[in-house]
Amino acid sequence: MRAPLNRVVAVTGLGVLNPAGTGVPAFWAGLMAPAPTTPVRRVDGFDPARWLSRKQQRTLDRSAQLAVAAADEALRDAGLLAHPDAAPSTPEACVLAGVDPARAGVALGTGIGGVSTLEAQTVVLGERGARLVSPFTVPMSMPNAPAAALSMRYGARGPATTVTTACAAGADGIAAGARLVASGTCDVVLAGGADVSLTPTCLAGFANMRALSPSGTTRPFDARRDGLAAAEAAAVLVLEPLEAALERGAEPWATIAGAASTSDAHHLTAPAPHGAGALECMRRALHDAGVAPQELGHVNAHGTSTVLNDAAEAEALRTLLGPARVPVTSVKGVTGHAFGAAGAVEAVAVALSIRHALLPPTAGHEHLDEGMDIDVVTEPTPWAPGPVLSNSFGFGGHNGCLVVAPVP
Repeated sequence: MRAPLNRVVAVTGLGVLNPAGTGVPAFWAGLMAPAPTTPVRRVDGFDPARWLSRKQQRTLDRSAQLAVAAADEALRDAGLLAHPDAAPSTPEACVLAGVDPARAGVALGTGIGGVSTLEAQTVVLGERGARLVSPFTVPMSMPNAPAAALSMRYGARGPATTVTTACAAGADGIAAGARLVASGTCDVVLAGGADVSLTPTCLAGFANMRALSPSGTTRPFDARRDGLAAAEAAAVLVLEPLEAALERGAEPWATIAGAASTSDAHHLTAPAPHGAGALECMRRALHDAGVAPQELGHVNAHGTSTVLNDAAEAEALRTLLGPARVPVTSVKGVTGHAFGAAGAVEAVAVALSIRHALLPPTAGHEHLDEGMDIDVVTEPTPWAPGPVLSNSFGFGGHNGCLVVAPVP
């Protein structure tokens, strides 16, 4: 029998590794912490040996390793591992409980895939010759490697898709996963993003295009903002039909109520004038969710702390919201900008904000830039949870928006 269409999509598990914190409790605490002052932010203390054998470590780029760790945490949180007490690095720890493998899928976003491996092996080629280049260079560098790693690890034989829409990829990955669940194609999907783009070449490129903050302090929507802080991260959400999740006794964090994707069709790096493409994406996401702008309880902004992008997003939000005054947060002051994983990291932040009925502050923000007319949250703020619009925008003009809502 074919599964029913348009099923309500629940978020039943969260997993995150980010410079602000590894694991949900540490990450939530990190969102309330002051803004760091480093332009490059890494996940400290990550030991892949906890999840992977030595052979697996040698054949997976760091981005895929982080994705494995995030997925394991999310599945444990969702209660979908058959042997939750088994050591994560053992085969029995990867068995899914009560899930038809043919109806389990993966949908991950990434920015540049395994660029860390590619750059390292390029150095090997130049310094030591072709014969010493790793035979795993290509499969480790492929953008789809994290999704493939999760599919193989958990035996998920449904779709295993990869989205590479720059900094919108994490949000687009969740949107793709939600559609698989809503349409009845899958009963469980691991959705999110993983990105490790902190190589010397990538960082030099960001610095030379004046996107990287020279001060190391990210100040979204602030008059003194001077660029982003580059970060690595992975975040995975477990998505299921709400009805099925409740039937098995799960306690969902939130629902994915709507999503949309558009393109500016304007410029390689600069946003469209007046944030036109972003505005259209926000409108489509709200329409998909059946939510009016004035019904929003919160906006999780893309808010990279770059001059043009913050200005365009602020203008688009003002146009979208009209007279409505909705609290706006960007968590990138503490999380940094994890590029293809950013939208997934922020989806975790939104789910936590709903569960705790508390909005995290926009760390680093002190003085709203002239001409911006949005209500930026600058300290932890209690709220009555409602629908949240979460924005992600990327190079190439990619726009991805999610509407995350409390469980009905």
